Amino acid sequence: MTTASPTPPAGAPTPADGGAAPAPEAPAPTPVPPKSPWIFHQGEFIRAGDLYMGPGLQGLHYGTGVFEGIRSYAVPDPGTPSAPPSGGPETSGPDDDRDARAAAGTCLFQAAEHYARLHRSCRLMRLDLPHSVSELVDITAELLRRNELNGHAYVRPVVHKLALQPGTPFGVRLSGVSTALTIMAMPMGAYVSRDGITCGVSSWRRIPDSSLPVNAKVTGGYANNALAVDEASAAGYDDAIMLNQRGEVAEASTANIFVVRDGQVATPHLGADILPGLTRAAVIDLLASEGGLRTAERTVLRSELHMADEVFLTGTGCQVVPVVSIDGRPVGDGVPGPVTRLVQELHHRATSGQLPAYRHLNHPVVFRSDRAITGTRP
Repeated sequence: MTTASPTPPAGAPTPADGGAAPAPEAPAPTPVPPKSPWIFHQGEFIRAGDLYMGPGLQGLHYGTGVFEGIRSYAVPDPGTPSAPPSGGPETSGPDDDRDARAAAGTCLFQAAEHYARLHRSCRLMRLDLPHSVSELVDITAELLRRNELNGHAYVRPVVHKLALQPGTPFGVRLSGVSTALTIMAMPMGAYVSRDGITCGVSSWRRIPDSSLPVNAKVTGGYANNALAVDEASAAGYDDAIMLNQRGEVAEASTANIFVVRDGQVATPHLGADILPGLTRAAVIDLLASEGGLRTAERTVLRSELHMADEVFLTGTGCQVVPVVSIDGRPVGDGVPGPVTRLVQELHHRATSGQLPAYRHLNHPVVFRSDRAITGTRP
């Protein structure tokens, strides 16, 4: 098969009449693909694009894994005033980059607490986690440095069953299966509106602890949450509120829930089949120590959601989010209330290192701009 040569423009000299041959076109430059982010996998720092896991992944097939979500925050310069707790557009937080612009550094919030819970979850699922809590915190700090995530970011460690060990018969099991650890990090500010979301009470009930332990963040259990979110989204809501098997309020899809009525704050107790959230615990403590408000941990009935003056959600990912309507009914006046705004401000100040009593929860991450990244070992 032959191809025709390109035709020169009219009047242009050609080699046949003594003219010079046209210069060949320079080849188009090959685009350089961007480097994929660094991750920590099986004891080494590697590029995410270099990771391969086979189709027989046990954690994928059976949901036999556990995970955590950890946030890092920009620490504002001490001379930068915190935003007022009014809750308006000036309210500070990861969706307002003023702290990032004036940042004096970065800190991981409750990193040790998250990794301690990860270790407990691993014991439940017979997962072998070879790193101590302090080692995991240091690895995470290095991961942020390698990815140049100096500010608001999200870290996701996942530990899961990998492959059947020699001599282990095929099937669903926890023993005789190897373990994999992967930690990834990504930039993340606020992905949920601080001015409020809408929720619907799901027809899907929260899995009881007698069926799947709720104290651990087991990967397979989140299919329950996904079904609830899908139902809520189809109905036009932002998130789902799940009841437990007794019909009591448990939690939202990935967050704990608080209700406020006549200035009294309440949240479902640990026996309501909830995940004992670390942000939940921090908020209860912040309200008591900084806001002078006691939180009652008790049974919360569904009817209380419609009679509350305020409802808000707490979680590492969503942080502190007001709920302004439930099942199409406004919560209170349909706008974030004063207690919710107070919690948002206190949480922001704690996570950004501005509350001295909570600085033990902030793990500083030192970035060295002149540090060459070499090697793969932590």
